[in-house]
Amino acid sequence: MRYCIHLAYNGRRFFGWQIQPHQVSVQECITQALEKIVPLAGAIVGVGRTDTGVHAHSFFAHFDTEKEIDTLQITQKLNRMLPFDIVVFSLTEVAPDFHARFSAKMRKYRYTITQTKNPFLQETAYFFPFALNVKHMNEACTLLIGTHDFTSFSKLHTDVSNNICTVFTAEWLYNGDVLEFYISANRFLRNMVRAITGTLLDVGQGKISVAQFQHIIDAKNRQCAGQSIPACGLSLIEIEY
Repeated sequence: MRYCIHLAYNGRRFFGWQIQPHQVSVQECITQALEKIVPLAGAIVGVGRTDTGVHAHSFFAHFDTEKEIDTLQITQKLNRMLPFDIVVFSLTEVAPDFHARFSAKMRKYRYTITQTKNPFLQETAYFFPFALNVKHMNEACTLLIGTHDFTSFSKLHTDVSNNICTVFTAEWLYNGDVLEFYISANRFLRNMVRAITGTLLDVGQGKISVAQFQHIIDAKNRQCAGQSIPACGLSLIEIEY
């Protein structure tokens, strides 16, 4: 039988979702807790890999077991066993062909920036106290929409077969005192959102023009784009299946 876990986590102390040698990961914490109460038939599979320090307000994973389980009871047990920075919302039995990663049709991220010093946002937002032209940043966002080769915004030497992604939406919005960048796509490359965000901040500061942003996309060269900004402001917020 296959079950889907819906969870969330604060990524500050984790080295991403995926299990890594000698590092603390979300997948490892979930696996260790689940193994104590459910006989697993294989590894737990997540919707994707979040980088070190990245948060997830909505994350899905699946696992197989030969035993039928009480999903509400297991959810309650997991929440008692897991550290406070991970919460399980629900467990649901799914079809045998459901795949947390490959069945996902859309992923949406939010990057949060605060332009005023705020000690209560230091774990979940990037402090960036510089003037920004958000209009120009949103003009550059329109160039991201569609299917493109995003090599210019990808970490080098990854294990994917290609860097083609389809971006559905990309937009900067003010939410009270914070500035938020929202982007959704069918898939994301490693470091892609953080590299795009850093380059858009260059547009906002007038370091590069909107036309130059297009040239960066076309170049398919990571060295042409801006810096990959800190993970603290990045959150995976929505998945569609």
